[in-house]
Amino acid sequence: MAFEKQRQRLAGVVAIPVTPFTAAGDVDAETYERLVERLVLSGVEVVTPNGNTGEFYALDEQETRQCLEATTKAAREASVLAGVGHDVRTAVKAAKHARASGADMAMIHQPVHPYVSRAGWIDYHRAIANEVPELGVVLYVRNPAIEGSDLAQLADAAPNVLGVKYAVPDPVRFRTVARDAGHERFVWIAGLAELSAPGYFAVGATGFTSGLVNVAPQISLDLFRRLRNHDFAGAMEIWDRIRPFEQMRAAEGNANNVSVVKDALSQLGLCRPDVRPPSRLLTTAERDQLFEILSSWGLS
Repeated sequence: MAFEKQRQRLAGVVAIPVTPFTAAGDVDAETYERLVERLVLSGVEVVTPNGNTGEFYALDEQETRQCLEATTKAAREASVLAGVGHDVRTAVKAAKHARASGADMAMIHQPVHPYVSRAGWIDYHRAIANEVPELGVVLYVRNPAIEGSDLAQLADAAPNVLGVKYAVPDPVRFRTVARDAGHERFVWIAGLAELSAPGYFAVGATGFTSGLVNVAPQISLDLFRRLRNHDFAGAMEIWDRIRPFEQMRAAEGNANNVSVVKDALSQLGLCRPDVRPPSRLLTTAERDQLFEILSSWGLS
């Protein structure tokens, strides 16, 4: 099967690293490399530069290139799943740069457009995937209107589409789409991180994306191992431990999704807590709450 190594790795913890900034507000490439190296040395096999936890939409083109290059430099033998998006030409340009820099996969971000037709959604992804046939392509699906038949039609037109990061908060819908697309045709990744992973694994997911893995890699990897081994009771024990952290990230419509991860890394002395608007820094009370969570994990 084409892209067999990439398929195997996507059935695991897909890390979305943060993008650290310097005091001047620039991308801190040196710190970025250290964070990626920490992930892969912990056992993570897929790293996604320029994902949403990496503040993709707050970075300019040159900065996304910096993040991609820092990742490929530090990833060692791990797979690099480069986040690309915006208009078709911009996404293709980014995907070609990723390929030239050593990435072996690209994740196409959900189209940010007020008018998305299903046929246009297929055309958008096909146009990008066909320009980089050497890269495995992962779709980022957040739109509940996308049907399994749409995914199957896209895969017919672009054989390098191999994975689906499904981020619609509905396990029943997920299973329906996966069944209609052909469950064995794609690697199905639970795209809403650790709290949703058990429910999605129960209906067919084999991997999940994670921002928490930046902070506590072994917790995320342990959760994955338990889910892979169908140890749902053990998985839910971990779920209970991480729930306060993930709920802090999800508060106010995910407003602090990135801020919580970066502040946790800051409390561990690994990077600055700075985020770019429209994200915000945590309040003192929130930082204290986060400190208590990290302490309960034995990390602070």
